[in-house]
Formats: sequence, structure tokens, C-alpha cells
Amino acid sequence: MLAKTQMRGAPVYQARAGGRPVPIARPRASRKATADVRAEISYVMIKPDGVQRGLVGNIISRFENKGFQLKALKLFQTPKDVAEEHYKDLKEKPFYPKLVDYIISGPVVCMVWEGDGVVASARKMIGATRPLEAEPGTIRGDFAIQVGRNIVHGSDSPENGERETAIWFKEGELMSWDRTMTPWLVE
Repeated sequence: MLAKTQMRGAPVYQARAGGRPVPIARPRASRKATADVRAEISYVMIKPDGVQRGLVGNIISRFENKGFQLKALKLFQTPKDVAEEHYKDLKEKPFYPKLVDYIISGPVVCMVWEGDGVVASARKMIGATRPLEAEPGTIRGDFAIQVGRNIVHGSDSPENGERETAIWFKEGELMSWDRTMTPWLVE
């Protein structure tokens, strides 16, 4: 059954089963229609060093405490072809082979977060790529020392948020659900 609700004046349809939300495919629409229907998304990945060091809960809680809505989450052993597709823009860099080998070396935590300005905000929360340049209070500033072990990845643009989400999650794996605290976060 599809339930129709109102969010910021735009109707949103959610699949329901027994009163609980179930995964539905994100609608594919024109850029203008997309902005009217849903908030921005960011793909965030806790890299193998963050998983091995037991930082998953801490990192997730930072995004939850900020007020972003979790849309998808999985622990995942990355196949080489997925890592290569994700980092294809860096293919010509000398560190590319090591980067791919590192990402496939252990499990990662794949997440999609949604909210107004989530990409820019996530980048600030994550901190500078080079951990020694990252501000204290950021994830990398608090937990990382070397760029090759910088704990977490976050989308650098709304377009890459969509592109990376499509790489790491299959259609239908993003969850649409009603969060009761939303009215306390946004007007």
C-alpha cells in the first residue's frame, strides 16, 4: 500500500507494510523536480581502518546527533570492481592502486544520509583530507593521523552523493521512513 504524506508542501509517497516503512526505490526525476520532492543525500563510508578501530558507533552518532536522517546502512566487503568505479576519478594518481587495495582490504560501513545541506555539513564534520590539517572536533581531526588511513569518506557534491549512492546501493535499498523528531529539527 502507498501512503501519501506532506513534507514541506510536496507530497511524498511511502510504501507501508503493517504500519512499518519498507524500502522503496528513490524516484528518478528531473533535477528541478528532484529538488522539490526530496532533500539532498550524501554517501558516507567508514573505511576499513575506522571499522577495525571500532569507530563505527561514534561516527554514526555524530551524524544522528547533527539531525541528519539515515536512509541506508550496511557492513560490506568491497569487491575490487566497486572500489575501482568509486575512485575512477583518481585512476591517474600514483596512489590509486594502493587506495583500491586498502578499500578492499577489510569491511567498510556504507551509509546514505539525507538532509538539507548534508553534503557540505558532512564534509565539515569529517574534516580535511589530510588528518594533520583537520580541525579538532572533526572525525579526522579526532581520530586520524595519516592521509592513507583517514577513517571516512564523504561525498564532495550533491551530484556525487547521488552517483556514489548508486554505486554502493542497489535500487530499493534506501529506506523511506517517518522520523518523529523532524519537526524539532527543521521548520
